[in-house]
Amino acid sequence: MADGDGLVTVFLNSLTPKFYVALTGTSSLISGLIFMFEWWYFHKHGTSFIEQVSVSHLRPLMGGTESSISEPGSPSSNRESETSRQNLSECKLWRNPLNLFRGAEYRRYTWVTGKEPLTYYDMNLSAQDHQTFFTCDTDFLRPSDTVMQKAWRERNPPARIKAAYQALELNNDCATAYVLLAEEEATTIVDAERLFKQALKAGETIYRRSQQCQHQSPQHEAQLRRDTNVLVYIKRRLAMCARKLGRIREAVKIMRDLMKEFPPLTMVNIHENLLESLLELQAYADVQAVLAKYDDISLPKSAAICYTAALLKTRTVSDKFCPETASRRGLSMAEINAVEAIHRAVEFNPHVPKYLLEMKSLILPPEHILKRGDSEAIAYAFFHLQHWKRIEGALNLLQCTWEGTFRMIPYPLEKGHLFYPYPSCTETADRELLPTFHHVSVYPKKELPFFIHFTAGLCSSTAMIALLTHQFPEIMGVFAKAICSEPLDSPGMTVMAENKQNQRQLWFLALSHPSPEC
Repeated sequence: MADGDGLVTVFLNSLTPKFYVALTGTSSLISGLIFMFEWWYFHKHGTSFIEQVSVSHLRPLMGGTESSISEPGSPSSNRESETSRQNLSECKLWRNPLNLFRGAEYRRYTWVTGKEPLTYYDMNLSAQDHQTFFTCDTDFLRPSDTVMQKAWRERNPPARIKAAYQALELNNDCATAYVLLAEEEATTIVDAERLFKQALKAGETIYRRSQQCQHQSPQHEAQLRRDTNVLVYIKRRLAMCARKLGRIREAVKIMRDLMKEFPPLTMVNIHENLLESLLELQAYADVQAVLAKYDDISLPKSAAICYTAALLKTRTVSDKFCPETASRRGLSMAEINAVEAIHRAVEFNPHVPKYLLEMKSLILPPEHILKRGDSEAIAYAFFHLQHWKRIEGALNLLQCTWEGTFRMIPYPLEKGHLFYPYPSCTETADRELLPTFHHVSVYPKKELPFFIHFTAGLCSSTAMIALLTHQFPEIMGVFAKAICSEPLDSPGMTVMAENKQNQRQLWFLALSHPSPEC
């Protein structure tokens, strides 16, 4: 033991200050790399890589999952299933009511910037929507519909366009083929409108034919539902073309007719298109009438409804609002109503104000949105920012009051104030919907994981030790040797070594001279 301790002491005494500089410098470099990776991983995925590996790989090896396993009928398992069902309902993705045209808008953006505005996940959801809306079990009865059924499943845009032309060769009145060409091949809104008008002519003919045969069999009823979806989609896109081309009153008429003719199809949120067009016309009384019908407690909310309601109340006081004057005399009843409406809207979607106030840059909205998420905020601000700018003082009032919402919401958001608690899954879903070049807005802000603080502290401390060792090699060398050799040379360690040596000698004597009793 003493010989080994002596060898360690000799080895430590032979080390030079350069060794300690290299040791601490290497430690600082490695911990710095781990820190940067942890920081990047947290900002990209919202969690710590070390914690994730520890939970998913090390914890099962240490037996940590046994205690977490619950019986199928136990209260804990029921609670987990209820939580999972709640998360699924919270993370429901909705079709963007104001989604752009792929060929005339999204693709032109790609040509100019070289960036893809749509993610694969978003386009895959659109493909599923198209198969749900535009196909049915009776497609095999019409060869053109069979071709289009395959076209909606194609991932390659040129292959889809080629299939649409093949369907038109088989049937010149194939409405879904014109829809696909208008969405993906047309490079301008004018071309898209022309193709949608051809689709409308074919779709109305097929729809009337399906109405006459709907009672013959369940298959004919399914075919009528499909043809109804196609007709509604075409008319809605025609209204959007008219809106983009400046024929706003025509667009409003088409939307109103659609809502009267097909009232059960409120799930497609045509009223949000109508709200935006009426705001462009500055027909605020008509906007209020639409809100009175759809801003109901029994109907699902959206950023368009909540922020439009706030905009209308802000409009009545924003032109005369002054923060200094309001702080002296207090808020009037109309100003209190406007501020409460802003707080309500911000609680529903806290990401919108940064886009309206141009604190964050806008990108093209995705084809699907997550309500209360960053994707919905982008979709709303992209179309409604101009309406807020048009009303004098509206953005000023928003800027002065929107942050006050967070003082009213309980933390850590275990319960909501005016709405249900803010869902915890928005960040993950928004990262799938939004392109990688966009910095996703996260609410509430997540605290940095422990391992980021730990690696940052380790990197800083070892870097400081390396710097001190490089600047004062002799002093740091003496300090390091003193720390490393102190336990080996202490009186306690010497006594322990002597006691162990005496015990060895006594055992040796006992074995060499056994007692007579043995």
